[in-house]
Amino acid sequence: MRAVEVPAAGGDFELVTRDIPEPGRDEVRIRVQACGICHSDALVKFGHWPGVVYPRVPGHEIVGVVDAVGPDAKPWKVGARVGVGWFGGCCFHCDRCRRGDLLHCTNGQIPGMTYDGGYADYLIAPAIAVASVPDDLASAEAAPLLCAGITTFNALRHSGAKAGDVVAVLGVGGLGHLGVQFAAKMGFHTVAIARGADKAQPARDLGAHRYIDSTRGDVAKELQALGGAKVVLATVTNAPAMAATIDGIATGGELIVLGATAEPIAVTPIQLIGASRTVRGWPSGIATDSEDTMRFSALQGVRPQIERFPLERAAEAFERMMSGNARFRVVLETGA
Repeated sequence: MRAVEVPAAGGDFELVTRDIPEPGRDEVRIRVQACGICHSDALVKFGHWPGVVYPRVPGHEIVGVVDAVGPDAKPWKVGARVGVGWFGGCCFHCDRCRRGDLLHCTNGQIPGMTYDGGYADYLIAPAIAVASVPDDLASAEAAPLLCAGITTFNALRHSGAKAGDVVAVLGVGGLGHLGVQFAAKMGFHTVAIARGADKAQPARDLGAHRYIDSTRGDVAKELQALGGAKVVLATVTNAPAMAATIDGIATGGELIVLGATAEPIAVTPIQLIGASRTVRGWPSGIATDSEDTMRFSALQGVRPQIERFPLERAAEAFERMMSGNARFRVVLETGA
């Protein structure tokens, strides 16, 4: 089989030939059809994720067909259309698992990081990590939903917002363009926030009811003019941009942080206490959350905007995604 691996931290992608692996107990083999490229793949590429064993095949937005099933790998059968996202398995015996919180497993696995991922023709994954893919979602469209999609969808549905509430999506990029669609389809008064007037029409095309150009005014004041945002979904990696929304959050509202950055968010206790505001982060979700995300997307017509590359052009595709010029996600296809 073909696989695109990172030979060592900071090394160039290499297209190699490997033996097709066999699934073990509680594992399935997936014949990969599509794998999205995520910005977090750079953590493996450049050696920023602890404990990665090289060479490593990246990729955690994977869609394909079950090709072989190991012993006790229930409920999966050969021929099932499936996907695997950021959640790549759990240990079942740590404190978090024993309390039912599989997503925060102390020994959690991630495809493309703790084991080989989807930049390949085949993938071995734990049965618990596998999600069923609806028939009416194309593989290349479903792939980004397994990370960017589930993260935005899951954060919104677990927020305190109700239909009709003002929900602002900060950033209209790879995560944000899905967040805007989900927010609008969930019945929220959806406000998109981004830099530049050129983002206004694309945001409205995605379903935003209003657009705020952060370069031309006070974001917080504009949100308060709408009554305040029940939720600000921060999909950018710019901490000052997140901080600029705090005073625009309604009483009892929250800033949900999805954009990963090491930069601190500047917020004063007074900003939080006076209006009972909260700031919290949100990870992705487990396999059943992926299934919910994809079913909702299929039902409501939510789709990622993607650029497609064949597997052998993975290095070019990765650079395209990292450049910030892609609209909005990049997906590798194997031709299977």
